Amino acid sequence: MRESTPPNEKVLRLRYIRVLEKFFTRALAFLKNQDFNPAIFKKNIDKYYEDIKKVKAVRLDSEYLNMLEEFVNSTLSKTAKIDDDFSEQKEALLKEANLVHKEKNKSNYKKDKHKSKDFYDGY
Repeated sequence: MRESTPPNEKVLRLRYIRVLEKFFTRALAFLKNQDFNPAIFKKNIDKYYEDIKKVKAVRLDSEYLNMLEEFVNSTLSKTAKIDDDFSEQKEALLKEANLVHKEKNKSNYKKDKHKSKDFYDGY
């Protein structure tokens, strides 16, 4: 039988990142749902947060990952007090989610400026 070895730092880091991204996608899908109910949203957010608690938190260096962690924290703080008019908090969460998504895709939107002025040596 193989002995189980403790996971190294990379494995712990990947687990933490995957759990954060899973929380983000689930919360975003629920926020965009047409029949949105704040009470059910809070219940699901609490359930998703239980998954995050199971994983050891690690230090994140990327701006995207830091924003992802901030999104989780702000979602938890905004769902702490739920009232019938949750529209302001919902809009704030959607805006923050949009900024997180924009940060993730930032590298894909770089435009190669002055492409026509590249060096051409005649060959």
